[in-house]
Amino acid sequence: MRGAFLLEPRGDEMTHDRRQKSEPQSRSALGVPHPCVFAMETRGKRLLPFLLVLIAAAVAPSAMSRDEREVVKVSGAPDGVVWAAQLSDLHFSVHHPERAYDFRRYVGPALAMVNPDLVLITGDLTDGKSKDLLTMKQNEAEWVEYESTMKEIIESSKLPRRIFYDLRGNHDSFGVPASGDDYDFYNKYSINAKLRRQGRVQSITLENSGRKHLFVGFDSTMEIGLRGPTNLFGHPTDKQVIELDQALSQWDTDFDKAPVTKIAFGHFPLSFSALTESGKSIKDVFLKQSLAAYLCGHLHTRFGKNLKRYYHRQVQEPSLSEHYYQLNMHQGDAIHSNKENCSEEAAHIEEFWEWEMGDWRKSRSMRVLAIDDGYVSYTDIDFRLGSKSIIILPTFPLDSRFMQRASGFRDFKCHVPGASSFDTVRALVFSKHEIVSVSIKIYDSRPGTLEVVFDSEMKRVDSNETRGNMYLIPWNWRAFEDSSPSRYWLQIEVMDITGDTSVSQLRPFSVNGLSARVNWTWKEFFVMGIQWASIYHPALWCAFSLIFSLLLVPQVLAVVFKDQFTYKCLCTYGRQRTLLKSLVGGFICSFVELARVILVWLLLLLYAVYLVFIPWLFGHPVTEDGSLTFMTYKGWILKGPNSSNKVVHAGIPDVMVIVLPHLCFVLLPTIVILAAMAAERAAYREHYLSRSGKKKDDYYQKSRRQIEHENFWNGRWIRKFLCVLCVVVLWKHWKLCRALVKAYAMNSLLHAPVLFFFIPLLMVFAIYKTWSI
Repeated sequence: MRGAFLLEPRGDEMTHDRRQKSEPQSRSALGVPHPCVFAMETRGKRLLPFLLVLIAAAVAPSAMSRDEREVVKVSGAPDGVVWAAQLSDLHFSVHHPERAYDFRRYVGPALAMVNPDLVLITGDLTDGKSKDLLTMKQNEAEWVEYESTMKEIIESSKLPRRIFYDLRGNHDSFGVPASGDDYDFYNKYSINAKLRRQGRVQSITLENSGRKHLFVGFDSTMEIGLRGPTNLFGHPTDKQVIELDQALSQWDTDFDKAPVTKIAFGHFPLSFSALTESGKSIKDVFLKQSLAAYLCGHLHTRFGKNLKRYYHRQVQEPSLSEHYYQLNMHQGDAIHSNKENCSEEAAHIEEFWEWEMGDWRKSRSMRVLAIDDGYVSYTDIDFRLGSKSIIILPTFPLDSRFMQRASGFRDFKCHVPGASSFDTVRALVFSKHEIVSVSIKIYDSRPGTLEVVFDSEMKRVDSNETRGNMYLIPWNWRAFEDSSPSRYWLQIEVMDITGDTSVSQLRPFSVNGLSARVNWTWKEFFVMGIQWASIYHPALWCAFSLIFSLLLVPQVLAVVFKDQFTYKCLCTYGRQRTLLKSLVGGFICSFVELARVILVWLLLLLYAVYLVFIPWLFGHPVTEDGSLTFMTYKGWILKGPNSSNKVVHAGIPDVMVIVLPHLCFVLLPTIVILAAMAAERAAYREHYLSRSGKKKDDYYQKSRRQIEHENFWNGRWIRKFLCVLCVVVLWKHWKLCRALVKAYAMNSLLHAPVLFFFIPLLMVFAIYKTWSI
């Protein structure tokens, strides 16, 4: 046992004691009444405090109150230092038993070696998918595997179960109608449930050397757990946001004013978190509380290793585009002035880092995060190459790419000479065997190559700690001041008694508190930089606007200008125009020709109207034995939670994974391809008519190039190519329809005949209509 739980006395008990002491005075002031009246009065006064407590509990929010704050005093660790381990996206599956096997093999020994204060598991504990990945629902066998695996991990690591916090992810809520339902295996097998951690917000405070370290976890999964693929986003409610804000601010009014470092952890990154019913955002709560970091999962490392994002409250109003996307990791950095305000009133800077965690599913990743004198750092461990006997975590100076904050510049400008935080380079070292040596190298990258400018042995801190080894070395930190945040690079090398050596990842640092810029790859930007919940409706109506414009505007042109937008006119004036004008003219003529194939054009228009006003499909979005319901672009229409008769639109913006692909990769390409077919028919008609008016002997007087041109048109190779494109679109459409049938236990003929069969039949009909001239 590394610490004891400290609970402050409850306010209702103190109130009750004070009331009991004041009762004799009250009765003496009133005189002695009739015995019956006296007895009733006494019972009433005794019950009054309890009634007040009950009323207060009924009207107060369900967040943790000040009197229920859980504090653990950390022991056996270096002064002012705490550390935690994070794992995410385990995806234990009956179809992939190697995930649980590797978890037992590597994580247990690693946790025993690191001996963290907390173990955070941020969602997707089980996979909940069929072998073909198309049916998504809870599988109790996977939860039994998770329970037995975690029990073995706790036993092998010899860590207390109470330090484990396992949150729910979207995979853990597939097909769960409500919390506590028969399908809610999380409430039966998770560690949080077994420890009776009620509610969707939990917090714990680690205290070491007078400094508090507040960890707040929250579950923002759907209240009605839809089955995938329309269960992709976090859905916080107004109530959860209030509870989260209260949990993060629980020490703000404390009288001792001890320094508090705040860490939040959850499953969903902010780019995949929806707004609340009233339009509130988790991001605003994090900025208000100025978190050190928000730890999350969900995205997996297949999208990249730089899934991190820095948030800062700007002085000026953010532009409209910033509500929808952020181009790079550090966009919105604070503008530092040469005259930094060092007063206590100016100390609060609204900022935080978001650090997505690599997945265990394929990457076999684990993160160790440390807080040293308020500075937060981490290192990621990859078990794909085997177990680790040495883990190195530099805690100061910080990596200027991913860990530096705007407040770091203020710390540098307002630095008090002699303060211990800047005077030493520090690192935590965890090892299975006795450590022989720890050395540090600092490189200067200005010459164009890495040149060693500091090389020294680090010394272990001599204290009473029984967990973790803190090594440090004094340095002249002012010698490394530089305007470039990536000029100096740091690396630590460790050797144990067996001769095994390990080096930390080479990382840049800036004692000035400046942030090194890191650019996302396009995949990293796609999942971290775009606010998908905010962009769904603009993208949806842009797609619909484009579809209706491509159908209605050419029809107007065909009616008003009649024969002006034809292939013959394009050929007549084409030689007098530039290439760009010719391409634009050909594009317009293609859709005008489609408008002239009136039946095909009308069917396309009716289908677009159908998608706006009529349900797309019927299915079972929660469980097969549940009631059949329907989906539109507004989401699934379901009854509200707790058996209420209120109808809700569930799965907004999650349905975008069905709606936008169908509009952008099926309907839009279909319109373009059919327009091209109509234009090809018009061009071939002109070619045929021009050829039929010439003599047969003229054929032998043509050049080779003219003959090849004739054969090209006679073979109608453009049409054949367009038919191949039709097959590609139909293949994409078939994949989407097959996934929906599997996902929602539906019959294609009964539950979605228009969505499934309209496009294929329309393509066949359009090919037939545009074949003849």
